[in-house]
Amino acid sequence: MQKKKLVMATANAGKIREIKAQLGEQYEFLSLPDIGCLEDIPEEQDSLQGNALQKAQYVWDHYGYPCFSEDTGLEVAALNGAPGVYTARYAGPEKDPDNNMDLLLQELAGASDRSAQFRTIICLYLGPDNIHYFEGIAPGQIAPQRLGEKGFGYDPIFVPQGYERSFAQMTLAEKQQLSHRGQAVRQLSQFLAQL
Repeated sequence: MQKKKLVMATANAGKIREIKAQLGEQYEFLSLPDIGCLEDIPEEQDSLQGNALQKAQYVWDHYGYPCFSEDTGLEVAALNGAPGVYTARYAGPEKDPDNNMDLLLQELAGASDRSAQFRTIICLYLGPDNIHYFEGIAPGQIAPQRLGEKGFGYDPIFVPQGYERSFAQMTLAEKQQLSHRGQAVRQLSQFLAQL
């Protein structure tokens, strides 16, 4: 039996690796480069849910594939929820993770409250009348400096609640158990299994 094709609206190798490791075998998961989508899909909405929908709908409209897309925000209490929807481009449009972490650490210098949470919204777009959302939240805090070499994005400075190690110091399996994206992908996986 041929597997159904489902596109993940990302070209981020780290996200692709994490998500593929979690999802079942019933689908053939394609990334944006796999379907020839090399353009930068716009993310112009003012919410994570809006951006996730915009990206998934773009793939459906331009490439004709059912798709899921996610948008993730790091929400820092001392910064009134920033960087939030601007997490990937916090330090500028180049989306450089090192610059983003440097800016965040600089802005939190001397802050007593370093609490934060990662929040992921996944939009599963199976057609204009068949749209589903899944959310995952990982509470934690921002470390005073980078810890660890694994992961991607802000992983070296995010320490999940109840732990003393950052996401970048954990194995992929450990991170997936705790992470915002891991939670949302588990919900997506359970939903897909019932289709």
